Amino acid sequence: MALLLIALLSLSLLHHSLSCPSTHKQSLLHFKSIVAPQPTTTNDSIPFFAFDSWITNNCCNWEGVTCNLALPSKPVTHLRLSAVVPLPYTAPSTAIASLFAIDTLRFLDISENSLEGEIPSPSEGGFTSLVNLTYLDLSSNLLNGTIPSNVFQLRNLKHLNLGGNSLTGFLSSAIANLSKLQVLSIEENSLTGQIPAEIGNLIQLKVLSLSQNQFSGEIPESLLQLARLQVLDLGNNSLTSSIPDQIGALSNLSFLSLKMNQLSGEIPVSISDMKQLQSLELNRNSLTGLIPSSLFHLKMLKKLNLGASKLLLNNSLEIHPRSSFSFLSLRACGLTGSIPGWLSDQKELDFLDLSENKLTGSIPLWLTGPQIGSLIMSDNNLTGQIPSNLFNSRNLSVLDLSRNGLSGHLPVNIGNASAIMILLLSSNNLSGHIPPSITNITRLLALDLSANQLSGDSFPQFRTDTYLAYVDLSENSFYGEVPVGFGPQIRSLSLASNKFTGPLPAKLITMNFIENLDLHDNYITGGIPHWIGQMSAIYVLNLRDNKLEGAVPFAISNLSKLHVLDLSGNNLTGTVPAEMGRLTGMVDTPITYFSISDLFTFSLDLSDITTYWKGALRDLGYQRVSTYANLDLSRNQVSGRIPGELGNLKGLKSLNMSYNMLEGEIPATLGLLHKLESLDLSHNKIKGSIPPSFGSLYQLTTLDLSYNKLTGRIPVGGQMSAMTDPSSYANNSGLCGFQIQVRCEPDDPSEVEVSEGAQGEGSIGDHWLNLKWGVVYGFLLGFSVAVVVSYFAGFLYPNAPKRYLRR
Repeated sequence: MALLLIALLSLSLLHHSLSCPSTHKQSLLHFKSIVAPQPTTTNDSIPFFAFDSWITNNCCNWEGVTCNLALPSKPVTHLRLSAVVPLPYTAPSTAIASLFAIDTLRFLDISENSLEGEIPSPSEGGFTSLVNLTYLDLSSNLLNGTIPSNVFQLRNLKHLNLGGNSLTGFLSSAIANLSKLQVLSIEENSLTGQIPAEIGNLIQLKVLSLSQNQFSGEIPESLLQLARLQVLDLGNNSLTSSIPDQIGALSNLSFLSLKMNQLSGEIPVSISDMKQLQSLELNRNSLTGLIPSSLFHLKMLKKLNLGASKLLLNNSLEIHPRSSFSFLSLRACGLTGSIPGWLSDQKELDFLDLSENKLTGSIPLWLTGPQIGSLIMSDNNLTGQIPSNLFNSRNLSVLDLSRNGLSGHLPVNIGNASAIMILLLSSNNLSGHIPPSITNITRLLALDLSANQLSGDSFPQFRTDTYLAYVDLSENSFYGEVPVGFGPQIRSLSLASNKFTGPLPAKLITMNFIENLDLHDNYITGGIPHWIGQMSAIYVLNLRDNKLEGAVPFAISNLSKLHVLDLSGNNLTGTVPAEMGRLTGMVDTPITYFSISDLFTFSLDLSDITTYWKGALRDLGYQRVSTYANLDLSRNQVSGRIPGELGNLKGLKSLNMSYNMLEGEIPATLGLLHKLESLDLSHNKIKGSIPPSFGSLYQLTTLDLSYNKLTGRIPVGGQMSAMTDPSSYANNSGLCGFQIQVRCEPDDPSEVEVSEGAQGEGSIGDHWLNLKWGVVYGFLLGFSVAVVVSYFAGFLYPNAPKRYLRR
């Protein structure tokens, strides 16, 4: 019995000796209580990272927790807590501070956790207690504010990753305190100012990634002291000046990216001294001069991206590359003549971009090898047919041959390239039908065959499991009924400028995700059906220049996301529905818009969306169209009054109701459309005066009220004082005002107004002089307001996240 008691006591002591300190355990449980939502019932389990193991007494056995079992106190030394917060749950950044009590920590990874707020500052304890910390990763969270100074006091740090957050402010020169640092990654934030020269003191650095910030100024020469550097990524900033001439001193670099900056000058020849270089990205700068041929002699170089700068490749230079490229972009590098023959020796080439050059001739057969994954040769002068061998590749995922002079039929075996995701062949001279085999490409996301000579009334029916999202068959000679068999995932469908006939097909409402429907310039007949109000996802609806008739249905007001509606150039009758004032997408237009091109890292030029804008047919651009709220009912037979409810559409930038049979007066509520830039009500039967509220249209730049029955004084103030083109008011015999140099009679005998009798000879000239000064002041006021509004407006271009560092 005594032996049993001794054994039990020994086991108890052993168990206690294996337990982590209670303070460490409580800190971890506090962290869990902050980041882990509590289960709703006692039977619920927490359905994410290993918190279900955090129930035993010994935290050294918990998932993500490592203790130093060689020490008597068994302290916690490593915490791997990446992606423990379940999405879309957001946790406060105060969770970080709960771990500061574990002063024995050497490794702390809390990346990818949706932690929101600022990094704890010194006043909150900060990181000052974690003096042993060598590894800190807070990347891919929602952290904001500046980098607190206590982070730069962690003098034992070897790895610091703060990338993928929303940090602001400058990068402090105190970074030099981290003399043992080997990895510094602060990419994908909003840091500003210059890269501190003190960063050159971190001579142990192997990885430096500051990409996708807002750093400006020069690349500091002190970076050349980082002889151990293997990865240098300064891309996607606003760096200026030239690349340091002696950058080749970084002889251990395997990855160098300076892309998407404002760098000028030539490529330093010293880059050729980087014998370990595997990836070089200098694209999208303002670099000039000839591309050094020595770059092609770097045996380790696999990726070379020099596109979209002002660099030139010497056409007379015979290149014999020692590199075996997998990625090569010479976009807009002044290439002429036929496709360079030396490319035929590149047997590992997966991505090739030779777009925006002046290449001629046909596509050689040697370029159709099975290894090619992405082939981008748009905007050249290539001729001949598309080789059918190209589509025998099972690796081909992107093919862009747009804007060339290619001719002939589409190869019948096009469907053999089953891996294609992007197929862009627009603006060529292709003819014939679309081969039925194209439906075999189930991974196809974007298909652009626009601006060719394709024809036929039979369209391939894509399967229901297709991913096809973007289709553009506009500017061809297709005919028959409007095709709808493009699969259920369609977001953008453009069939404009063809010869389609018949009514709008009811199957359009099965396209639940469609955002852009463009059918302009066809021969579509019948009325606009009421079921169109069920297309709830639509942003852009363009039915311009068809043969539609009947009234505009009230149901169109159900399209809450609609912000471009173009029904012009049809035979529509009836009145303008007052319900249009409920088009909420035209009340407050979004500043961002999903584009299929957002899914890809290379530039994907999609066809523009055209609509009448400021009196002319213009391309708005596919990716920016959502920032324009347009309503166009012009060139129809619509009658009745303009509903005052249209004044609710405060996001409108363009309103065009010209060439109709509208009557009544202009609603004063149109003066509430403060974002309006273009207003055309010409060629109607509108009477009465121009509302004084038009003086509040401070962004108005285009106005046409001609050919109506308007009378009275033209309003002044705002942009109306700058609307002095007489053609804007032509054929309205009752209008007056300085804008058309027709003097208005006094509304009241007591009105203080200059007259010939009161002032004598020459007084009229003085009166007009004063009015002209009024024009100047009014114009300056309107212009100033427009500048301020434009300054605070902006476009959000989200960048796809990218991480170079992997543990």
